[in-house]
Amino acid sequence: MASTTQLALSATMAAFLIVVALWLQRIGGWRTYGPTTTGSGAGSYGDAGGETAGETAKPGGLARWLTTVDHKDIGLLYGTFAVLAFAWGGIAVVIMRLELVTQTSTLIGASTYNVLMTTHGITMLFLFGTPILAAFANYLVPLLIDADDMAFPRINAIAFWLLPPAALLIWGGVLLGPFVEGIAGAQTSWTMYPPMSIESSIQGTPGGTPNPGADLMMLGLHLSGISATMGAINFVATIFTERGEDVGWHNLDMFSWTVLVQSGIILFAFPLLGSAILMLLADRNLGTVFFQVEGGGPILWQHLFWFFGHPEVYVLVLPPMGIVSYVLPKFTGRRLFGFKYVVYSTLAIGVLSFGVWAHHMFASGMDPRLESAFMAVSLAIALPSAVKVFNWTTTLVNGRIRTTVPLLFCVGFVFNFIIGGVTGVFEAAIPVNQVLHETYHVIGHFHYVIMGAIAFAVFAAIYYWFPLVTGRMYQQRLAKWHFWLTMVGTNVTFFPMIILGYGGMPRRYATYDLPVGPADYFADLHAVATVGVLILTAGQLVFLWNLVTSWLEGPRVDDDPWNLEDEPTVAREYRWFRRQRETALADGGETPDAGDAAASESDEASGSESIQDS
Repeated sequence: MASTTQLALSATMAAFLIVVALWLQRIGGWRTYGPTTTGSGAGSYGDAGGETAGETAKPGGLARWLTTVDHKDIGLLYGTFAVLAFAWGGIAVVIMRLELVTQTSTLIGASTYNVLMTTHGITMLFLFGTPILAAFANYLVPLLIDADDMAFPRINAIAFWLLPPAALLIWGGVLLGPFVEGIAGAQTSWTMYPPMSIESSIQGTPGGTPNPGADLMMLGLHLSGISATMGAINFVATIFTERGEDVGWHNLDMFSWTVLVQSGIILFAFPLLGSAILMLLADRNLGTVFFQVEGGGPILWQHLFWFFGHPEVYVLVLPPMGIVSYVLPKFTGRRLFGFKYVVYSTLAIGVLSFGVWAHHMFASGMDPRLESAFMAVSLAIALPSAVKVFNWTTTLVNGRIRTTVPLLFCVGFVFNFIIGGVTGVFEAAIPVNQVLHETYHVIGHFHYVIMGAIAFAVFAAIYYWFPLVTGRMYQQRLAKWHFWLTMVGTNVTFFPMIILGYGGMPRRYATYDLPVGPADYFADLHAVATVGVLILTAGQLVFLWNLVTSWLEGPRVDDDPWNLEDEPTVAREYRWFRRQRETALADGGETPDAGDAAASESDEASGSESIQDS
């Protein structure tokens, strides 16, 4: 019966793929849909056989998005995917925080809590963090280096289209659980430590019914790693070989530098994760003993996972550092202070990131001499980050500050990153680590970096490049509301977690009804953190409303929406933006704001705010 079902599913899938192939055949010109080399600048498209730009137009409707190889379209696809994943992960954490308001289980059970914790961690790291950075890199790196497109446009498209099936596999157990008997969401946490991950069952305990949902999640992770690796190869090739004649290593922008180093880290780290996941799947399904006590042992998984896992932190944080280094000077009237040293510190982080993984394992019984070596490197890697903080701060000093929304988020990034970095230095010290390991202090530190820093840089980038992508401006007042709600919510949520860690509250617990100990202390701080999450949620709803409504009907911008022409910093992407508008006008088209003149006048009459916050 099982074999018949598998044959039927295989036949159905084959028929589906044939239908898709035939449909693609009918789309005229999709094989030759690529960038021209007519010198019209990045983003112009035509036939590979030499037709001029515009003779082969992009397909319309759904076909455009399914067949596109335009780096800007693919960047938008990455961004849309990442925002949806962010919503999924955010809903999961809101439910978890509501459960932790009380000491006992009142909303969801322990098993559901573990499922949500697992899906939240993996979603935010692999389905939001990496894709949202790929969105900016795809859209902007070719524009910033004066390239026509990515070096391998079709591989670029394939890298994205691996992500939706990866997400469905990762969420498969959660999606199928209510409808299919014998499957549930994985309860392994995002670190998937053996032996729990090897023996993970539907019940969440060893010895129960094996859970295919955990296998699906691991396969999805493997697929997302392949996607990231393909993208990294493309970015390295693009930055090395596709730069314009006037773009050298000496004047390559900081965002492209950080994307280049990030891609190098991915090339060394992600294949190791893929190999380790395949071994874990073999232990679960084929009876191998890679991570069993009688074989390599559970500690082997920790070494392999964290050799990937800690560089992954810098995969996530380096491009946001590049965004801040690029955007912040635009609103200070100064060039980035010490540009050369920011580049050197970026390269240093890329190298040192592979020498710190074992500080996650100080409580695992390692040789103390090895622990001391890893402690030294873990403390040393704080120095390049400190160099960046110094350079950002010095760029602000005596600058001509314009308090735009992108600058506010950059300053928020620096503030939160300092807190996240300092708490990380404490955890890098072996004696302190032994006390704080597996407590809420680790959660507070990690989320100050992930939410407090990385997300703030992402929001700065969205607000800064929103006019470039849409040709419109968002509502400044709502954007500032978004900043302050996010800033307050972040600190109200995660600072209590640092205090909880010092009190000894262990992480990954759904309840904390203690017969002895500081139960009320824990309960009060958990209640404060939950209030912070609700404030954060309100801020993101404001952001979503502002993003969607402004994209559809925001006021049109002129050629220089941020008044950067007189600034000492180069904004190549906005020069490209100006050229595109001039080309459209020269070809007989209208200026983008001509069709909306009446709407713009109405906006001005109703007192809409100016583009500049100051």
